Amino acid sequence: MFYLGVDIGGTSIKGGMVTKDGKLFDTFKMPVIKNEEPEKNIKKLVTLIEKFIKDYNYKKEEIVGVGVGVPGIIDSTHGIVTYSGNLKWFDLPLKKILEDSLGLPVKITNDANAAALAEAKFGLGNKYKSFLMITLGTGIGSGIVIDGKMYAGNFGKGAEFGHSLLVMDGRQCSCGRKGCLEAYASATALVKDTKIMMELHKDSLMWKISEKYGAVSARVPFEAAKERDPYAIELVDYYVKCLSEGLINYFNTFRPEAVILSGGIAEEGEFLISKIRNYCQEHDYGIKLCPPVDIVKSLIGYDSGKIGAAALFID
Repeated sequence: MFYLGVDIGGTSIKGGMVTKDGKLFDTFKMPVIKNEEPEKNIKKLVTLIEKFIKDYNYKKEEIVGVGVGVPGIIDSTHGIVTYSGNLKWFDLPLKKILEDSLGLPVKITNDANAAALAEAKFGLGNKYKSFLMITLGTGIGSGIVIDGKMYAGNFGKGAEFGHSLLVMDGRQCSCGRKGCLEAYASATALVKDTKIMMELHKDSLMWKISEKYGAVSARVPFEAAKERDPYAIELVDYYVKCLSEGLINYFNTFRPEAVILSGGIAEEGEFLISKIRNYCQEHDYGIKLCPPVDIVKSLIGYDSGKIGAAALFID
C-alpha cells in the first residue's frame, strides 16, 4: 500500500508517493500562480495527481489516502483552509474538493505540522521526544511535538509561531498584523531586505551573485557573506538576530529538547545554524539556568513536508 503526500508552499506545490516506512519516491511538482483563484490551482493539482497516478501505473485501490500540508490556519478536523496569508486562500474546503475530484480519502494539516510529523516518525524523533519544528520558507511555519505526539491546538489551528510578535507596530505582515516574526525572518522578508541593501550599495557582491542565479533569492546574501561582502554580512547578522530573538521566546515558553529548522533557508546548514546557536547562547537567560535547547537542521530536510503529509495516514 502507498501513501500520497502533497506539500503546498507559497510558490510551488510538490508531492510524491511514500511507503509505510517513510521512503519517498516518484515525485511531482507544479508552480503556484499568485493571485489566481484557489479553485483553479486545486483543479490543476487534481489534473497533475491523476496524471501522476496514471504515468506511474498506480491503482487507486493501492493508495491508502492523500495527505496535504498547507501553510496558514488549517481546520484539520473539518478539512478547511481557514486562512493562508501567502496564498490568499480563505475558507477553502480543500478536503471535500480533493475527495470529490480524486475519489480518495484526504487529510489536511498545516505544512509545518506535516514537517514536524515526518521528523517525529522518521527523522530526529528517535533522538528528541519533545521538540519544535520551524520551517523557514516563503513564510515561517511551526509545529510542536510533545512526548512524541503532535500538538496542533484547537481544530488544528495552533502553533503559528511565525505570527508571534517580534516588533510592536513593526513591519506589515501578510496575516494583517504588524511586527510578526515572519515579517522579519522569512525568506520573503530576507529577499526584500536584500533588494533594499543592494540598491543602497551598487558595489556589493550581491549584484554579481544575483545575476548568476537570474534573480534575488534568499541564498544571495548568504553566498555573498561567505565571500566576506560587508553588506551581506550585515544582512545575515540582522536576519540571525531577528530569528534568534523569536526562537528564544519559544525556548522560554516550552523549553523543548530541540528546535529543528527546515525549509529553504535552513539548507544554509551550519553556516547559519552556528550563528543562531552563538546568538542564543549569548542572549537567552535560560541557557545558564535551564537544560539547553539543541538547535539543529532537519534530518529529512527538503522532503519533510511531503513525507509528513503522507504520514497523516500512516499509523
